[in-house]
Amino acid sequence: MRSKFIKTILIFCFVGVAFLSYEVGVLTTREDILRLPPSGIKINSANNATATVDFSIFWEAWHKVEENFFHQQPLDYQKMVYGAISGMVKSLGDPHTNFFTPQETKEFNQTLSGHYEGVGMIVGIKDNVLQVISPFKGTPAYKAGIRSGDKILQIGDIITKDLSLEKAVNLIKGPKGTKVKLLILRKGWEKPEGFLIKRATIHIPTVEWELKKKDIALIRIYQFNGVLLSDFQKIALEILHSPTKKIILDLRSNPGGYLEVSRKIAGWFLEKGKGVVWKVSANGEKKEYKSPGPSKFSKYPTVCLIDKGTASAAEILAGALRDQRGIKLIGEDSFGKGSVQEEIPLSDNSSLKVTIAKWLTPNGISIDKHGLKPDIEIKITEQNIKNNQDPQIDKAIEMLQTMQ
Repeated sequence: MRSKFIKTILIFCFVGVAFLSYEVGVLTTREDILRLPPSGIKINSANNATATVDFSIFWEAWHKVEENFFHQQPLDYQKMVYGAISGMVKSLGDPHTNFFTPQETKEFNQTLSGHYEGVGMIVGIKDNVLQVISPFKGTPAYKAGIRSGDKILQIGDIITKDLSLEKAVNLIKGPKGTKVKLLILRKGWEKPEGFLIKRATIHIPTVEWELKKKDIALIRIYQFNGVLLSDFQKIALEILHSPTKKIILDLRSNPGGYLEVSRKIAGWFLEKGKGVVWKVSANGEKKEYKSPGPSKFSKYPTVCLIDKGTASAAEILAGALRDQRGIKLIGEDSFGKGSVQEEIPLSDNSSLKVTIAKWLTPNGISIDKHGLKPDIEIKITEQNIKNNQDPQIDKAIEMLQTMQ
């Protein structure tokens, strides 16, 4: 038994688990210090009766599994470690705070880079239910008829209730050419329906624009990812050299992305120095993020389209435009994700995505859970979709035509 215990400790030292304090030697770096348990964690209950957490129970459970679990293959210690970290993070009760293994970290960053293999939609957890935030136009999910707000009850044979967000994403993604079955419940349906979707290589567009009614630029931003800023600058120069006099900013089915990217896009529509968003940290500290310019579109009459797929960084931009310029929001209630996450890399290329703050619009309004409410509510019906009609854009054009 003693040899097995020593073997376990050595294995954990080599993989660098943050929980260990058994490693001998002198601690000289911050990385070493980070591998010590926090103050208040009790490794040996007999020697530290005043500690608030008895961590020795973890090792007790670990050894009991080693001794008693019936398995035909050697235990995967690394997988057990990742499972423990994932469980620790899940216990916080925040669906937006997650642990990613090295492979999951790579896949997550691929999504924000604009391409990956899967069905082409962003999902999230709202009211403890796995929901579609937005399917990307032209992707397998979109073509199959998946819509923003759809509730995903089952992925294959796995029921999604109590399923972590990262696990759900991993089940939906997969190599191109393979298929995944989703059981979907949509508002207004009496019972759920099954969708069999063939996965493909997904190329997520960042931004597009077209001219409407000779002088109205319709700008569609699909996601605030790492390539949006350069792409937006290109289309912005095209718009500035076009007959455009007014703008429709379409943020529908935009699941968000990087807060800093949203702030810089806001800089095209707001005067330099205008507030874009307030970030409120856990200790109550408030920090204001302001428009950096160049403010090239700040004088253009503008309206903004939102729907239940408009989330996170997209809601930040929409809220800033309404608060600072009185820009009207047209469409449906947005998703309601009013928290800020930071990706924290770990030493083995795994990572944490941690909620570090809440955000408020420039006027101090929180949209967490209930979303932004449009100034003019217009819903798109199934009949509209079948007939290729877009009453929200029609209303935006109508409004802009009355503006000078």
